[in-house]
Amino acid sequence: MASTVTPSKDSAAASRPGYGRLLRTPGAWTFLLPGFAARQPFAMLTVSLVLLVQHTTGSYGAAGAVAAVTGVSMALFAPYGGRLADRYGQRAVLVPGVLLHTASGLALTALALTGAPLWALFVAAVPTGASVPQIGPMVRARWGVTLKGSPLMTTAAAFESVTDEFTFVVGPLLATALCTAVDPAAGLITEAALTLVGGLLFAARKGTQPEVAARDGRARVEHVSALRVPGVRVLIVTFLGIGSVFGGMQVSLAAFSESIGNPGLNGVLYGVFAAGNMLSGVVCGAIAWKKAPQRRLVIGYAALALTASALWTTHSALSLAGIGLLVGMCIAPALITGYTLVESLVPAGARTEAFTWLTGAVALGQAVAVTAAGQLEDRLWDGAGFLVPMAGTVLALMTLLAQRSRLVPAPRGRTVARGVGHREPVAVD
Repeated sequence: MASTVTPSKDSAAASRPGYGRLLRTPGAWTFLLPGFAARQPFAMLTVSLVLLVQHTTGSYGAAGAVAAVTGVSMALFAPYGGRLADRYGQRAVLVPGVLLHTASGLALTALALTGAPLWALFVAAVPTGASVPQIGPMVRARWGVTLKGSPLMTTAAAFESVTDEFTFVVGPLLATALCTAVDPAAGLITEAALTLVGGLLFAARKGTQPEVAARDGRARVEHVSALRVPGVRVLIVTFLGIGSVFGGMQVSLAAFSESIGNPGLNGVLYGVFAAGNMLSGVVCGAIAWKKAPQRRLVIGYAALALTASALWTTHSALSLAGIGLLVGMCIAPALITGYTLVESLVPAGARTEAFTWLTGAVALGQAVAVTAAGQLEDRLWDGAGFLVPMAGTVLALMTLLAQRSRLVPAPRGRTVARGVGHREPVAVD
């Protein structure tokens, strides 16, 4: 009798996945609210950098290059931060990272305002990007612990995508308003301040962070890198393509708005793009999907490549807003499905690292796209930067189609043990 009553709460939550049941998960709000505050600056960083450096140098190419160094640095260092968080705990990694990011961001701002040479901006951009707090992956890892394999995980992935995209609606608008109406440096200064306050508040919520396996004194456990899972490597490529959309849009929309004499329109156009992403994310999380996530990823990514390929053909703000809305609507399903696949492909002890690899892939794709789009805008016609999202998504789609079998989880029965003593089995791809 007791056995049928004990799991009633879990079974009720799993019976009908939805946002209402998700948000009633015990302990969820203790990390959701500070997590939202802490991730807001992430959406402001690239836009603030591009607008500040373009103002001080007069070149979108230079602005894109500095932003690219920041993105590459984040992409390279974020997975190691995720691995350290899995091993030593999120708080141990987050607190020093937040302090370093704030200091380096303010130093980069000062260098740009004083007319420092471009190489000095590159040097300061490295620690700024390397120390970007990985709040999104950390929140997703906390959901994984809280829900423990519940069907609500897809809803949680959708909710996190919506939250991310809501920040990308608010962040670029706020950064653009601060840089154009207050001061070119105001966006980056605000980003540093929000990172400091939000990051420390999130780090203070120790009760919901994943347990650290290294603290278990019963045995030594080998920490296996998430990058060794073939499916994660395929997802990294697909997320690189998504990053190319974000980076190409940021520079190209700014250049387009400047070319028509209305720089403030940049935030509005990017907000429409992010709003489409957010709205489709809401819908995606509310649907009880019957198709396998691998098929959903392929279909959604094909739609993304198709719509992104139409961006460079637009010549008016209205048509650009319309196509940008469609592109945004195609991004959320791909992101949500990719993050959901991590739950079935990666052992629990490496998921924070896996999430940071994907987040880092978006940042790396964005960095390369920012650089390429900036060069195209400087050297070719207005709007040439929109070729970058088309190229990035088409190439990623080709890889996804060729390697989609890697995204199928191995049968439950086929496992191999790693390390010594008590450990979780790792699925063999």
